[in-house]
Amino acid sequence: MVTPSTFLKASYKASKEFFRPPAEERTPEAPAAPHVQPVMVPIRSMGPSHGERIAKHLLALSDHDRYLRFGYSANDEQIRRYVDGLNFDRDEIFGIYNRKLELIAMAHLAHSTDPNLKSCAEFGVSVLAQARGRGYGSRLFDRAVMHARNNGVDMMFIHALSENTAMLNIARKAGATIERDGSESEAYLKLPPADLDSRMTEMVEEQIAQTDYRLKVQAKQFWDALAVIQEVRRGVRDGRDRMPM
Repeated sequence: MVTPSTFLKASYKASKEFFRPPAEERTPEAPAAPHVQPVMVPIRSMGPSHGERIAKHLLALSDHDRYLRFGYSANDEQIRRYVDGLNFDRDEIFGIYNRKLELIAMAHLAHSTDPNLKSCAEFGVSVLAQARGRGYGSRLFDRAVMHARNNGVDMMFIHALSENTAMLNIARKAGATIERDGSESEAYLKLPPADLDSRMTEMVEEQIAQTDYRLKVQAKQFWDALAVIQEVRRGVRDGRDRMPM
């Protein structure tokens, strides 16, 4: 459970880290550095104002990644239609941002529209290639499970291609039952009812994520402004150097 002391420590650490120059993201071809699992990954609930970032994230997926995420090779137009059709009032969208405010991982918890299946929801996730190997998919799944429990969902479904082993492994580790039907698989996980711990944990984690995002916004504004100042200074210096003596 995330305690208030954990929140304060995370906020203090974040305030120190975010105002360092942002490092470049590792490319998919570059070897991954030794990774230590972080204590906490801030995961933010997203609303309609994040639509463009969601679209940018999904459009950055490779053809194969789009195939695994949607079950077909979605083109750009189909992805934009998917984003335009997101129902932020009914469903929940979760995201993980890097220090450049790029959405590097996101999950969609879609609640059932069938009146007879109101206590069911479906989970889908995508992680950019350069951000894999850090457990983001599992973290997003855990966050979605907690939110689903707190909103009366008692059964979570994951519909995935059988070759999407990463997604199925996440479900399997959570204790989901997986049924395979040819090229497709269906995983379902029975959720326990909400309790005080799950409600308090979600509330604190969301507060941490909101604070994390605000710090990232401030840090990005700072470094963008500094870059403009440095560019102006560079232009003045170059102009002075070209002046005839």
